[in-house]
Amino acid sequence: MAMRFRTTCWDLVFGSGNVDASQHRKALAELCSLYWYPLYAFARNKGFSNDDAEDLTQSFFLHLLEKTVLKQAHPHRGRFRSFLLACFQNHMSVHRQYTSAAKRGGGHALISLDAQQSQEQYLLEPTEDLTAETVFDARWANVLIDRVTMRLSEEYRRQGKEDAFEQLRIHLNLKGDETTCSYEQSAKELGLSLAAVKTLVFRIRKRFAALLRDEVSKTLVDPADIDAEIHALYDALVATEGRLER
Repeated sequence: MAMRFRTTCWDLVFGSGNVDASQHRKALAELCSLYWYPLYAFARNKGFSNDDAEDLTQSFFLHLLEKTVLKQAHPHRGRFRSFLLACFQNHMSVHRQYTSAAKRGGGHALISLDAQQSQEQYLLEPTEDLTAETVFDARWANVLIDRVTMRLSEEYRRQGKEDAFEQLRIHLNLKGDETTCSYEQSAKELGLSLAAVKTLVFRIRKRFAALLRDEVSKTLVDPADIDAEIHALYDALVATEGRLER
């Protein structure tokens, strides 16, 4: 399991000049592994080829690794994804001007990319009537959902309740869609009463919501923006509902 950030994404950016270089690189590498695909897909939606999009993503995060670059960042947008996307768009503009730049981040990859998987995943993405920004936001939301689900699963595993979580997670209804399994079926599988299953699902949903707010807060400066950010990401998920390959 990837290490969990104990600081916000902005803390990582602004603290870059005051941390041990090896630890900073490790933390930023995790950031890259989490968010590289939304940026890769954004580049593809902007017309870049598979190879160029991979080059851009790698070189962009290597660019961020330079402390002088990170020190120039300002959280005026409030949202870390907005900062990251704005920086990436600028990076793409520079790339267009210097197309002869070294490939694959100059041979010093920060993270290992599965080129075949990224290409196959992108080919399943909708492009006809969605903006690259909307798809980026939806992909960002999916990253956060995956992290929250991973954290919640780990909590239940530590409690010796991993099997119960795996049975009940289908009832989270993250996007308001119908579950393929009824409460009655879950009760039968777990050997519990219907009322007990409904109580457990309520607790899972409540804990999921709390963890989601925690993850979102790490990408913001002002905690007062959490609800607005969640709503914005939810809108992106609704706009792309059923059209993004997971």
